[in-house]
Amino acid sequence: MTDNVCIVPDTSVVIDGRITAKLKAGEYKNATVIVPEAVVSELEAQANRGKEIGFKGLEELKELSEMAKRGEIKLDYTGKRPTLEQMKLASSGEIDSMIRAVAVEKNAIFMTSDKVQSEVARAKGLNVEYLSPKMDELKELRINDFFTKDTLSVHLKANVQPLAKRGTIGKQKLVKIRDEICTETELHTITRELIERAKRDPGSFLEIEYAGAMVFQIGSMRIAVAQPPFSDGMEITAVRPVAIVRLDDYRLGKELKNRMTQRQGGILVAGPPGAGKSTFAAGVAEYLHEKGFIVKTMESPRDLQVPEAITQYAPLEHDMEKTADIMLLVRPDYTIYDEVRKTKDFHVFADMRMAGVGMIGVVHATRAVDAIQRLIGRVELGIIPQVVDTVVFIERGEVSKVYDIKFTVKVPHGMIEQDLARPVITVADFETGKVEYEIYTYGEQVVVMPVGETEDRPKGMWNLATREIRKEIQKYTRGAVDVNIVSDGNATVYMNEEDIAGVIGKGGKNIDGIEKKLGIHLDIRERAEAGEQTKKPIEHGEKNLISSFVPQVERTKKYVILTVAELSGQTVDVFSGDEYLFTATVGRKGDVKIGKDTDAAYKIIENPSIVTIKLGKET
Repeated sequence: MTDNVCIVPDTSVVIDGRITAKLKAGEYKNATVIVPEAVVSELEAQANRGKEIGFKGLEELKELSEMAKRGEIKLDYTGKRPTLEQMKLASSGEIDSMIRAVAVEKNAIFMTSDKVQSEVARAKGLNVEYLSPKMDELKELRINDFFTKDTLSVHLKANVQPLAKRGTIGKQKLVKIRDEICTETELHTITRELIERAKRDPGSFLEIEYAGAMVFQIGSMRIAVAQPPFSDGMEITAVRPVAIVRLDDYRLGKELKNRMTQRQGGILVAGPPGAGKSTFAAGVAEYLHEKGFIVKTMESPRDLQVPEAITQYAPLEHDMEKTADIMLLVRPDYTIYDEVRKTKDFHVFADMRMAGVGMIGVVHATRAVDAIQRLIGRVELGIIPQVVDTVVFIERGEVSKVYDIKFTVKVPHGMIEQDLARPVITVADFETGKVEYEIYTYGEQVVVMPVGETEDRPKGMWNLATREIRKEIQKYTRGAVDVNIVSDGNATVYMNEEDIAGVIGKGGKNIDGIEKKLGIHLDIRERAEAGEQTKKPIEHGEKNLISSFVPQVERTKKYVILTVAELSGQTVDVFSGDEYLFTATVGRKGDVKIGKDTDAAYKIIENPSIVTIKLGKET
């Protein structure tokens, strides 16, 4: 016991409450506690940003004030308040320097629980008392009272009854924990316990801290705390694994395990939220470690349950790209990336994979193929099989689908012309080898085409082809363009006579370029021949007699518009009197647009009263 001493605490020892604990224990009788104004300013700034540690520190100052009123200590505030510029430099030690200056001036004991601060103070010649964490002080957390053996997650919100998800992965049920609602005071108390545990327990971390939001990793438990202004009320969500599963517990074929161990590839572990993706990934990490591979993880927050020998890395300076730079120096055989979600995550994943590191990424997806589609547009299409060669889809804690991703050059399924061969990514069932999807470019679009659904495919494929062909041809024409798909490799295109030369180009240069880009042969014909083209066969039940309609004619700055609402989506012929003008498909709003400068538009404008639209064909 020491009597009549002068103590200057820093911010850390005020926040963790160690100074009040020592004073209440009678270790410093009749002590004078001098609190630097810099400490008050720092706590106030943290509280204004919505950080719970700021509120906790201010409550400790209130406790010191109460002790002074009872005559147990003397309390004094001194020093200068830091300027705005000094507050901005707090992370570089500016505020710590101001606090130490007060201890020097008062010739006081400098009390801190910050290891770096204590070493700097000793180097400056101060009388330092460093309060190191004591494991025997760790108490049972109140948040644990809400958990049972089968509880996956606990959901607490102010003024709401506490809820929990209980059961097993994929079979959990939301239940009410108690009838009494949670109070804001109760949730603040739980949060301050978490802050104290994160500071004192080497196995616990405050992973993320923003204004109104914190994420803790307390042992195997991940806890998210949200409060205003981020959320509309104080809320705590705690999640923990209910079981640690080994890879042998899953029904995996020998071939998939061999793929993991015989080559360092790219694997995506996909599934909906709560399906057990991270649990499976942790099982893979342990399996690979036991097989003699160097395995690391990249996580934010770090909540995978892996053996101690597997190092878990967080975003370095809040940037996973910087973490990846360090990982390449560490040279792991495999890296578990939990979770790959944003575009930047996919870029980091791809960069590490192309650098030769075996990668296992955890992604959210409702179908196995969706995991691959999330790569499209983020990773160059041609290198997707080099980045990801396997997709493991998890559903309700079980492996429900495994895909094998390969790259080949072939004619896409459903096409028959050999000159349509192109690079194709095949997505096949890993066990049977049956191709279920093909991914390739068609014009300017990337197509993810199911394989095997032959009845529905031609209609969808041909609609897509029609749009792409019309889009390309209209770059060279002024008038309307009609497209008739004859087969998977051939199409007939009808246009005005004056547009044909521009589409063909000198020596056929333009049409060759169009055909090469689209991968389909085009038969260019004058629109006058359109009336002779073979129409689409009439569906069963349709009448084969011609129906004639008088359209409403409207002129705009760019178009002449013919409107017949009841013909929406139909293919029709347009006539001026007895003269055939063109064939077109009526839009969803029942209109047909004709370029204002075309011959057909001039004839319609010249005598709109004799314009008719005909549907059907003569018997």
